[in-house]
Amino acid sequence: VMVQKIRETEKDVVTSEFKEKIGQIVPGTVFRMERGTVTLDMGKNRSQGVMPKSEQVPTELYRMNQRLKVLVKDIQDTPRGTEIIVSRADPKFIIKLFEQEVPEIASGTVVIEAIAREAGSRTKMAVSSKDEKVDPVGSCVGQKGVRVQSIISELFGEKIDIVPYSNITEKFIASSLSPAKVTEVSLNKEENRATVTVPEDQQSLAIGKEGQNARLANKLTKWKIDIKGIRIGLKTDDHDL
Repeated sequence: VMVQKIRETEKDVVTSEFKEKIGQIVPGTVFRMERGTVTLDMGKNRSQGVMPKSEQVPTELYRMNQRLKVLVKDIQDTPRGTEIIVSRADPKFIIKLFEQEVPEIASGTVVIEAIAREAGSRTKMAVSSKDEKVDPVGSCVGQKGVRVQSIISELFGEKIDIVPYSNITEKFIASSLSPAKVTEVSLNKEENRATVTVPEDQQSLAIGKEGQNARLANKLTKWKIDIKGIRIGLKTDDHDL
């Protein structure tokens, strides 16, 4: 009975401690992998973090005793007891990594306005600045790219596009298709659809491999985007993405 009471007390301590850490990044060490679920030792009071398949990055290969940063996503009561659910696939994981790496974000000067992620492959992030003297994109990238490279390294090479946010919808949609150069954006507000015109030689860049660039721009802006390529003022193929 004493041992049971001690374990229950330990569980309550762990639960209350990690409830305060929901939405935060914590370190953990992989100590068990079975049936696609990765379990991490979170260090304190024998606490364990459970990373289900749905919260793992498809391109990442986990191994025993590997140290990882993870996002504390939730605490759930299960038949096996209270579980700390952790994630590396959630877009919030990227946001928290930038908060740790970029002082301007931590202080609130630079704001992450929107984010779209295909975990393990590519993330698009729109940022703004509350101080006109501070370049939001430059702050996130860092001198010679040192800040963003640190985060890419933590993500094992996932690409990150950082674009400037704008309250002007046309301008935001144009920047969301970076690195492609957009010449014109027209909006159909009733259908929440944007028709974007790019030079013909930029069309494949705007669409991206397997449509990824346009798909992420769609998620980022929450607008349905049609991309049209033009050559010497003539419209070529249309792509509805």
